[in-house]
Amino acid sequence: MACSSLFTIFFFYVVLSLAIPSSSSLSDTLRQGDSLSVEKKDDVLVSKRGIFSAGFYVVGQNAYSFAIWFNDPPFNYQNRTLVWMANRDQPVNGKRSKLSLLKGGNLILFDAGRFNIWATDSVSRFTVFLQLKDNGNLVLMDSQNALLWQSFDSPTDTLLPQQPFTKTTDLVSSRSQSNFSSGFYTFFFDSDNIIRMRFDNREASSVFWPPPWLVTWEAGRSTYNNSRIAILNSKGNFSSSDDLTFLSADYGSVIQRRLKIDSDGNLRLYSRKNPGEDWVVSWQAFSDPCKIHGICGANGLCIYDHSSGRRCSCLPGYKMKDPIDWTRGCEPKFNLTCKDESHFLKLSNAEFYGYDYGFFPNYTLDQCEDLCLSLCDCKGFQYSFFNAGHFNCYPKTLLLNGYRTPSFFGHLYLRLPKTYPLPNTTSGEEFSLKCSRLKVQELDMTYTKKHANESVRTLLWFVSGLGGFELILLLSIWGLLIRNRRNSGEDIRDYLLAATGFRRFSFAELKKATKGFSEEIGRGSGGIVYKGVVSDGRVAAIKRLDHEAKQGEAEFLAEVNTIGRLNHMHLIEMWGYCAEGKHRLLVYEYLEHGSLKQNLSGSYVLDWKKRYEVALGTAKGLAYLHEECLEWVLHCDVKPQNILLDSNYNPKVADFGLSKLLKRGELNNSRFSRIRGTRGYMAPEWVSNQPITSKVDVYSYGIVLLEMLTGRSPTTNYHAVNESKSGETTEHTKLVSWVRENIKGSTVSSDDLPTRLEKILDPSMDGEYDMKKMEKLLEVALKCVEEEKDARPTMSQVVEMLQDH
Repeated sequence: MACSSLFTIFFFYVVLSLAIPSSSSLSDTLRQGDSLSVEKKDDVLVSKRGIFSAGFYVVGQNAYSFAIWFNDPPFNYQNRTLVWMANRDQPVNGKRSKLSLLKGGNLILFDAGRFNIWATDSVSRFTVFLQLKDNGNLVLMDSQNALLWQSFDSPTDTLLPQQPFTKTTDLVSSRSQSNFSSGFYTFFFDSDNIIRMRFDNREASSVFWPPPWLVTWEAGRSTYNNSRIAILNSKGNFSSSDDLTFLSADYGSVIQRRLKIDSDGNLRLYSRKNPGEDWVVSWQAFSDPCKIHGICGANGLCIYDHSSGRRCSCLPGYKMKDPIDWTRGCEPKFNLTCKDESHFLKLSNAEFYGYDYGFFPNYTLDQCEDLCLSLCDCKGFQYSFFNAGHFNCYPKTLLLNGYRTPSFFGHLYLRLPKTYPLPNTTSGEEFSLKCSRLKVQELDMTYTKKHANESVRTLLWFVSGLGGFELILLLSIWGLLIRNRRNSGEDIRDYLLAATGFRRFSFAELKKATKGFSEEIGRGSGGIVYKGVVSDGRVAAIKRLDHEAKQGEAEFLAEVNTIGRLNHMHLIEMWGYCAEGKHRLLVYEYLEHGSLKQNLSGSYVLDWKKRYEVALGTAKGLAYLHEECLEWVLHCDVKPQNILLDSNYNPKVADFGLSKLLKRGELNNSRFSRIRGTRGYMAPEWVSNQPITSKVDVYSYGIVLLEMLTGRSPTTNYHAVNESKSGETTEHTKLVSWVRENIKGSTVSSDDLPTRLEKILDPSMDGEYDMKKMEKLLEVALKCVEEEKDARPTMSQVVEMLQDH
């Protein structure tokens, strides 16, 4: 009887839950536990002022993507201006698919109610909600106003005003105007800090903007700012950290705008005054679209004029691979082997950029022809006028990025087999350029319904209900047990997953990556560093924190939250972390040449040029920490072991386990709960109860410079030892005292300084150094290790002193 009553309660609970709608309609917010259904066209989020909508958008027959678009009146479903897609490359079924905000804080896109297609992988212990903003940003927040995820961090092909464009955000074109999947063109920040555009169709890849034949300064760009950030404002100004700046033709008006990399590879800024009006192009990267790489494919030639637009043609002797897709290019109608005799067809004023076998200046036409004939994979050669009557020869291994223009003073000589007659025309078969319209197939996502008689269906319903009720009871009991046993470590795990954008590794993954933590490569603050290979093939430095140490957990939180805010070429990059049970691990990039300490004391000797560059790069990294990043950061443990060198011996400051994250303006009042740092490198403030400021890092940096100059450790005993003002001998001044004693009475401008300097310089350099550079390093080092912190320079001043020399 009791069981029957419980089942009745359960039955009504199920019916009631099914009767309550779980979707949101015409609101800007999706609440925790709610969903948006693909089957309900009105199931959309609309921003408060009605500027943007978010919902399911049809991308093919029975194929949908979750998207954001401009909310134009009237509601024209097929011609919406899309600005973002969650699942552009994996559409969902038109039946039973939904976007759900789960109780744990994760936003998941389900395909046909079964398969997880896309997710934010967010976790929160607080109440979570999804909201569409009037700037087009879809944000996932919790009740503590913590941002868990936002669409602005993962754009597709469009950038909206005030949406930051960074080193981690790329714009990727769509495949065509009707195919929204990822295409072949990318707008991105390159590793040299320059914004570029790249063509990549998996068969060939090339950067085409800014023009690759220009050096960066000729293109008006700068590589020196490594913040890698750009933004488009509402007035039509685009500004980037690499000095790229452009204005829209209607600059100054606060109107609707969007920057998009189109499917044809051109970057265009669109604007309009009122919703519902047509968009107009107010700026574009290319006025001649034939200069865009890959647009006519391999063995294709592009011709452009303002009246007829852009046209593609196959080279003579070639035919289109796909009649509706020019990016696939053209294929030969002949079969040319290395043994076959060849002749050449001249294509006047035709240029094919890139894929040269080599560059051969001042070659005659016959010499260039003979060179191409001697190469089996030579498809033809570029013969271009240089100056003073000289021509340059460029044999081509691939004929890509071809266009014809009267302004090009050169010709392409196309290689054809002698058995293939030379055509009467050199233009090839021409076609007007057509956007690719790939056939969209209906997704095979239908599910078969099995027929059963009514009695069997009833029996199944009863058994399922009873089993479900028992499962609920078991899950409830299990949940109570788990909740009672939850510890602070699990809370930290949830916090980290929500607060950081790094990859979260499992302990098993990292144990496998390090082969059971077998290859130790260093020891840092609070842990040991191992070499490993993570699942994507990258070599990593994996730091396993000592969980038994009293400060292990605090150091873990400090490192993850600190490094997550940093971005500088002279700071180590962190790829992820592990927070599983008692295990705390950090995953960094692996630097080939190890630490500065290893290179100062090892068999290989850093020459004076590399030492100077290491000194300057380290200073730049610390200056960024102190003055340029969003929050001021003290490293607190600057030493050669924490300065790592990459394959080119460029320095990167590492190990922020002892750092103290401070808000701007709070340095003078800062206090630390314990002494931090390494003996020999610590500033006097640590033991004299003085306020801890950024000058403690400056002091440690000065000790590092002295160690680089002398090759001596600051903890080694020397004959000259200074006394502090209290009369006590201080260990950390031993190296400083020894240096000062040896150059006593000399100044930077004195004639005897070189002689005295030679007494302290690292003998392993064998006298091979620039004396002026060494004098500058010594001058900077001694200023940095002044006892009084106010007498020391800032790290930005150190950078200026080293750069001015």
